[in-house]
Amino acid sequence: MPTEILMPALSPTMEEGTLAKWLVKEGDTVSSGDLIAEIETDKATMEFEAVDEGVVGKILIAEGSEGVKVNTPIAVLLEDGESADDIDTSAATPEAAPAADAAQEAASEGGSDAAAAPAAASATPAPAAPAAADGSRIFASPLARRIAADKGLDLSAIKGSGPRGRIIKADVENATAAPKAEAKAAPAAAPAAAAAPAGPSADAVAKMYEGRDYEEVKLDGMRKTIAARLTEAKQTIPHFYLRRDIQLDALLKFRSQLNKQLEPRGVKLSVNDFIIKAVALALQSVPDANAVWAGDRVLKMKASDVAVAVAIEGGLFTPVLQDSDMKSLSALSAEMKDLASRARDRKLAPHEYQGGSFAISNLGMFGIDNFDAIVNPPHAGILAVGSGVKKPVVGADGELTVATVMSVTMSVDHRVIDGALGADLLKAIVDNLENPMVMLA
Repeated sequence: MPTEILMPALSPTMEEGTLAKWLVKEGDTVSSGDLIAEIETDKATMEFEAVDEGVVGKILIAEGSEGVKVNTPIAVLLEDGESADDIDTSAATPEAAPAADAAQEAASEGGSDAAAAPAAASATPAPAAPAAADGSRIFASPLARRIAADKGLDLSAIKGSGPRGRIIKADVENATAAPKAEAKAAPAAAPAAAAAPAGPSADAVAKMYEGRDYEEVKLDGMRKTIAARLTEAKQTIPHFYLRRDIQLDALLKFRSQLNKQLEPRGVKLSVNDFIIKAVALALQSVPDANAVWAGDRVLKMKASDVAVAVAIEGGLFTPVLQDSDMKSLSALSAEMKDLASRARDRKLAPHEYQGGSFAISNLGMFGIDNFDAIVNPPHAGILAVGSGVKKPVVGADGELTVATVMSVTMSVDHRVIDGALGADLLKAIVDNLENPMVMLA
């Protein structure tokens, strides 16, 4: 039986994506590992490799299609001896239908791209992909699912003979009819609380500005995700804020000395490199604060995995520097430069921007004195860093002097970190930055 190629989940949180470009066409022969498509997630455009080998029998989702749900069939692969006539086109899933219909409409209108848009016939859809009693997915072809539904067969009781144990037509045709396993009734859901007003509708906003000149900017996947996650974070995380001023003169002098020594190696340390190291070591000094919120529990982390916000066109990434407490300043500097460069090109892999227990957002280079950042779940906190400016300060002996002062604000998730614990963590960060040589000990 033909093998479906499904929309992949390219990250643990991906639910849908854009099929940006097909790298193969119908009739092409592919092998395992060949690149067959480019998929846009909310964060990046990633290349998708074939898992099986065969001939591309039919493309079900046209390139450029947005909002394609994970596990939606996007193409069909034929094995030796099979032809396109073997494809059960009536089993097109409901998710695939909109793209197919759009392609058919384009063809009927005679658009210049109509010939390039593959159309999938859609009749009676196959039943949704079934799940076993433990919640795991049962892999079966659409035709097998429909035949099983017609015969009243429980797919979880059928052993598949297809690739990787997939249940195919022959398996269900040869199976003995048996009652389907009775599904356990789900507990009644508690009445939902009234949702807070989300603001005026899109139509209402447009009407508000009727007669005014404006440009409508379509939201891409990244912008939609940022909006959703920050709204959720601000509404569900009990933020509190701790603020400190940090005197940077000792750090700036130490940094200048180190950069002179590192110049032959082509290394130039930034203030941000020291901030990353200071946060990483502080999380080790105050281990109870090195934690993440996990719904019904708190996970205390061993390593200091520090995320750093990087602004890119249309949004931001927060690449994670793993084991930051164990790395030298020069190693952190090189890694941060690499991650930032690839973030701006949207070339980061999911594991490079997911995870971490604490984040840093530095707007000091933009001349911002201070600001409050939003905690990025599941992190327990984020350090908002302002610019270093010359200010009059009172010295230890009471004398008035001038120092370079940097203002920082630590936003904290109160579910994970209480006030005193947060104050300990911020003090440790300040101590590291005001006494930078201790970070090399």
